[in-house]
Amino acid sequence: MDGLGTLVPKSDGKFEFLAETRPKVFLAYVEEDLVKVRQLADALHFAGFNPWLDKRKLLPGQNWPRSIQQAIEVSDFFLPCFSRRSTYKRGTFQCELRYALDCAAEVPLDEIFIVPVRLEACDVPKRISDCLQYVDLFPDSEKGLQRVVASMKRQMSLRESRRQLLAG
Repeated sequence: MDGLGTLVPKSDGKFEFLAETRPKVFLAYVEEDLVKVRQLADALHFAGFNPWLDKRKLLPGQNWPRSIQQAIEVSDFFLPCFSRRSTYKRGTFQCELRYALDCAAEVPLDEIFIVPVRLEACDVPKRISDCLQYVDLFPDSEKGLQRVVASMKRQMSLRESRRQLLAG
C-alpha cells in the first residue's frame, strides 16, 4: 500500500523494505488550484512530510474513490485547501472534506488532524471555521507554510510523547 515504505535493491540481488517514517499529509483541493497545491506538496515534502496528492499517487486502474478514502484514513493530517473555487464547487473535494470530518470524529478531541488552509481570500465553511483555526497561505506563503509545519510537527511530538507514556 502506498505510503508504507519502499523496496530497495541490495547488492546480493535481494530487496530490503524501508518503512516510511515521515508523517502522511492528505491534500484535498479542486482541480483549478492544482498548481498552488503542487507547490504546497513540494514544500511539505521538503519539510519532512509525506504529502498525498492524487495526481502523484493514484495509479492507472486503481479504484480511486476507495484509494482516496484509504489515504485519508491512514493520514496523520488532512489539509483541505480552500479557495473561492473550492468553497462552492460541488464534487470530490466536498466528499473528501466530509469523509475527513467523519475520520476526525475518531481522533482524540485535543489532537490536530484537520489543518485547513486558505490559498486565497475566501470563505471557509462555517462547520470548519466554527471549530478549527485555519492558516492563510497568502499574501506570505512562506509564513503560512511555517505555521502549518510547526503545528503538525508539534502534534507529531505530542503523539510520540503519549505513545511513550502509554508504552512505559
